[in-house]
Amino acid sequence: MKTIFTFLSLFLISLVSFAQQNGSVSGDVNARDGSPAAYVAVGVKGHQAGTLTNEKGAYHINKLKPGTYTLVVSAVNLTPEEKQVVIKPGENTVVNFTLNINTSQLQEVVINGRQNKVKVDNPSPSLRLQEPLLEAPQNIQVVTSQSLAEQQVISMSDGVIRNVSGAIRQEHWADLYANITMRGSQIQAFRNGFNVVNSYWGPLTEDASFVDHIEFVKGPAGFMLANGDPSGLYNVVTKKPTGQEKGEFTLTGGSYGLYRATLDLDGKLSKDGKLLYRLNLAGQNKGSFRANEYNDRYSIAPVISYQVDDQTKLTVEYTLQHAKMSDVGSYYVFGTGGYATLPANFTMSPPGLAPTVINDHSLFVNLQHQLNSHWKLTAQAAYFNYGQQGSDMWPSAVNPDGTILRAISIWDAKSTMALGQAFLNGDVTTGQVHHRILGGIDIGNKKYDADWSQGHELDTAGALFNTKLPVYGPPVNGYPVWDRSQNIEARSALGGGHIEQQYTGIYVQDELGFLNNKVRLTLAGRYTYVQQSEWGGSPYNAKRVTPRIGLSVSVDDQTSVYGLRDEAFIPQSGRVAVGTVKPITGNNTEFGIKRDWMDGRWNTTLSVYRIIKNNELTADPNASPNSGLSVILGQKRSQGIEFDLRGEIVNGLNLTANYAYTDSKVTKVTPGVPDINVGDVVPGFAKHVVNTWLSYRLQQGPLKGVGANAGFTAYLKRATDTWSDTDVRLPNYFKVDAGLFWEGSKMRIAANCFNVLNKYLYSGSYYSYLNAFYWQAEAPRNYRLSIAYKW
Repeated sequence: MKTIFTFLSLFLISLVSFAQQNGSVSGDVNARDGSPAAYVAVGVKGHQAGTLTNEKGAYHINKLKPGTYTLVVSAVNLTPEEKQVVIKPGENTVVNFTLNINTSQLQEVVINGRQNKVKVDNPSPSLRLQEPLLEAPQNIQVVTSQSLAEQQVISMSDGVIRNVSGAIRQEHWADLYANITMRGSQIQAFRNGFNVVNSYWGPLTEDASFVDHIEFVKGPAGFMLANGDPSGLYNVVTKKPTGQEKGEFTLTGGSYGLYRATLDLDGKLSKDGKLLYRLNLAGQNKGSFRANEYNDRYSIAPVISYQVDDQTKLTVEYTLQHAKMSDVGSYYVFGTGGYATLPANFTMSPPGLAPTVINDHSLFVNLQHQLNSHWKLTAQAAYFNYGQQGSDMWPSAVNPDGTILRAISIWDAKSTMALGQAFLNGDVTTGQVHHRILGGIDIGNKKYDADWSQGHELDTAGALFNTKLPVYGPPVNGYPVWDRSQNIEARSALGGGHIEQQYTGIYVQDELGFLNNKVRLTLAGRYTYVQQSEWGGSPYNAKRVTPRIGLSVSVDDQTSVYGLRDEAFIPQSGRVAVGTVKPITGNNTEFGIKRDWMDGRWNTTLSVYRIIKNNELTADPNASPNSGLSVILGQKRSQGIEFDLRGEIVNGLNLTANYAYTDSKVTKVTPGVPDINVGDVVPGFAKHVVNTWLSYRLQQGPLKGVGANAGFTAYLKRATDTWSDTDVRLPNYFKVDAGLFWEGSKMRIAANCFNVLNKYLYSGSYYSYLNAFYWQAEAPRNYRLSIAYKW
């Protein structure tokens, strides 16, 4: 690793040595009403240089060689604005624009020329920051829609995490739940700024058809989003109307019976462009390399936005995801002789088990009102309704001779969430100090009911399932017949499977900018009150004030350094045999450096952090995962280093690369908790995580548009997914994916090969109460081919 860091350092220093005496251009972009056009794109015609305006409508493009250029700003329903500029050596030229449109009508601004495909300069409005990522005192990484398309990602559980340093998955459960771990803990799942976690297992993975991009926020973010975990979160940003009349239809086929079709329609419902729509549809049949396993899904995601007036915009969004899949336990394999002692395609699942059926509904309403050129009010609400009828196969006994007593339990669940947010963004100046002000309130009501109380053994004592000589067919003891005569709420109450939570959070933040906003001091605080009950227990109340202080300094226009001290407070649910469940508390201390390279075409972020977490629940090492039993860890410390690189290195060559070193250990143990000691490694992470994804497309000649991509993922020194009393650790993990594609103005054809080296890849752990290992294998070498047509 020292060699790698030395090489990277020399490489970056060598790029700086090529700097020349260039010039620059800057200015302001305003709407016709005089208000600033924030976060719009300004490009140089026929040149790769380009940028986005900041919240004041200002832009600055550096490192232009002396000469004459044409600046271009264009927007939907607007004739492109062009102005010539003469760049002189070592000088800055000022060029201002006034667009013939109101600020609230700026649906999308594009540059005449290529846009960066994998690098994003600004966060989505749902993160509430109102500042470029380069200036934010936090490590935030964005996975773009182009990256998702190139890697043929079809859901949140399908390789997304390779694009972010240190992110891994544990307890895969295939395409049911993402369960992403980062910085030593499972991070929170958000959608459009709402925390959509209502139990340890959820939410259902989002289908990629309605996903625009994904933001990974590292470290606590309670000042931005409700109930932030000290380790971070990911925020799925869904597709919204742009005002452009366009569409895209994609067909995908692949190994193991994958057939998939998606449709993306974007346009206007009124001639004046005030009423817009976006509709995304997807349907798929998906088999598996294991027998008797499938995951069929469809999704419907319509969005409507209405420009009420020049200052007010209303957006309504509904999403239905329907899944019909095999029993979730089919992904697990058990044995007593160690990991991977059976073939990769081995299964314990019999044919004929009833499917798990899920219907996941969500509704978002967002209202944005520009009070004036300095203040903006956003109010939004969301409602989620998740219903599941299914089962989970799990062994009652695993024997050294290879025989297993398979059992199956009912797993019906219902989740409802009603969430609301309102926040105010301000941009004011007092004397020589620039203020970016954020204040708001978050409220939520979450309920989760589950029935695990009914069980059925598929085998009998005299006719166990033999992994050495498996016989597949109807189970000896027959299929289970579940009693669903009562509703899920009643069955949940009887079985202790009820969780309920109400919370309110109030927060305020002021980012004070000094020295022409080159030095930015962030002071923030959040008050959170929560009432919660879980697993049939009595409700409890908790409240806490969590402060935040951050400092970000712009060394130059392309480089910033930051420091951050933040605290977190998050409710959690669980059932414990020892102690009382309390909310997680913790803090994060972090330092980092961010830099844009080559006129902002690519970016690097290097950060170091130390996180302390108290009261966190972790799976009980002496109980089945289906039992829902946890233990209170006490305190753990996670610390590490993260490096991310993303962007266009040269014309047509895009690179995403990252590395993370993570060290997570127990520092305190709750009295009475067995089998966990101070100094133990916390399970669920890899000490070293390395990812790359390289894509190159020919820019000219008869093969223009033809390209290739490839990447690898490596997990080194993996810890197991649960606590165990065995010293056997998971082996290192190395996976290579690659592909070929052709992209024209209307069509894209892509073929990808996954697990090119055809390795036996898996995750797993050791369950003490079974005296057995379990593992979940990934697919051997497999392929996908997709054809997309745009209009």
